[in-house]
Amino acid sequence: MEEPRMRLGTDVVWLELARTCAGSWQVTADWSSCLAADFTVDLSAGEVVDFVARMLSHLRAPSGGRFSAAVTPGRNNPRTLKAEPAGDGFAFFVRLSPNGDDDVCHLQMEIDPIATLELCETFSALHAALVL
Repeated sequence: MEEPRMRLGTDVVWLELARTCAGSWQVTADWSSCLAADFTVDLSAGEVVDFVARMLSHLRAPSGGRFSAAVTPGRNNPRTLKAEPAGDGFAFFVRLSPNGDDDVCHLQMEIDPIATLELCETFSALHAALVL
């Protein structure tokens, strides 16, 4: 059985979170093959389910306003997404750090707007894969 994963973006700019085994996830990002990040983080399925639920709650909110969500609030965060409304979806500003909340060693990038319906389907698929 394939491990749960989620990918946001296009072939040019993308971000992926993929479970490699229980409690271990691979975070990979690429920007035009010029800037990349690839590291392993320890996250429980519960932490990822909670993150996905918060993302879905924001995406389904009628206001469609900007929001931000960290994978693990209250401790070192390997990934933080800031969503900015754009047309019928959201553009994302991504901050990645293999060392947690680190201002020295991090990658920041922007992912072009993605339709809200597509985002809901992406996050819902990851949620379903984790709660089975």
